[in-house]
Amino acid sequence: MAGEPAVPRDSATVLLLRDEPRGGVAVFMVKRHHKSGFMAGAYVFPGGTVDPTDLGWTRVRGRSPEAAAALLGEDDAARALALHVAAIRETFEEAGVLLAEASAHADLAAARARLHAGEDFAKIAAELELVLALDQLAPWSRWVTPLVEPRRYDARFFVARAPREQTAAHDRIEVTEGEWLTPEAALARFEAGSISLPPPTLRTIEQLAALASVDAAFEAAAARPAPAPVMPHFVQLGDQPTLTLPGDPEHPIGERRIEGPTRFVFADGRFRSA
Repeated sequence: MAGEPAVPRDSATVLLLRDEPRGGVAVFMVKRHHKSGFMAGAYVFPGGTVDPTDLGWTRVRGRSPEAAAALLGEDDAARALALHVAAIRETFEEAGVLLAEASAHADLAAARARLHAGEDFAKIAAELELVLALDQLAPWSRWVTPLVEPRRYDARFFVARAPREQTAAHDRIEVTEGEWLTPEAALARFEAGSISLPPPTLRTIEQLAALASVDAAFEAAAARPAPAPVMPHFVQLGDQPTLTLPGDPEHPIGERRIEGPTRFVFADGRFRSA
């Protein structure tokens, strides 16, 4: 029916983290292509939608589908498993980092090229004896695109430790830049107007700024309950376009679901926490 909100698509995104020599963490961020249909030109974390081929995986270790469902607060174990697989696949596609065990002869660069060419990830995994390491992912948060957007996503954010033996690099297809940024650097560039951070990314960067190490990120993730969906709600407060979060007086959901301010206020061409 015309006028009804779009149904959000399941998706997953990964905060690929590494420790900084002087303390704190850095996260690998990618810039979406300027022709992307959603968040064009924005700096985000590697991720994307769940693909039908992400369902039914058996080449996994470290976490059962039931355990994955419990961590995500899902009733559907198959869906929870697919979200984990999508997180790993998209991180490999967009950042070139594979959270998996592979055979000694596996050529990961060639495997990534095959994936970009449209080959099935499950087929590639079987050939290279890949076993996806689900336990390298820790659920962090869950963001749902506002009702007013024509394209909507139900995005599960995970944290993961960057493997020392792999080098992150953007794919030059869906994303045009990729770099390691400390939260402080990302926020400074956002304030300077040199990068664009969508509200969920901005809030996540603000959360990372409080962490002393990657271990601290995993400890924080483990201490959280299963992520409840956070869907920003658009309101016009006077002359200020505003996105409110659960727990805000102007949001339909009364209980707070994420730490930090409950509003993003649009000013100077961008939404800022307020």
